[in-house]
Amino acid sequence: MEKDLVEYIVKSLVDDPSAVNITVVEGEKSTILELRVAQGDIGKVIGKHGRIAKAIRTVLQASTAKGGRHTVLEILD
Repeated sequence: MEKDLVEYIVKSLVDDPSAVNITVVEGEKSTILELRVAQGDIGKVIGKHGRIAKAIRTVLQASTAKGGRHTVLEILD
């Protein structure tokens, strides 16, 4: 569910949606989503001063808050 949400948001932001790759790493109390995009699209996902990345993380936390799990979004180069 979280992976699909982030994938939908990110694919709508980037120029090359086929290069979007999200890897899910499950932990005991948390889930880590590792996001990779094309090199030219990294700035579009992060945004000025990290505003877009922060907004994506806020939406992600709001969607997982009810389940009691902590989800972290990592944007990788």
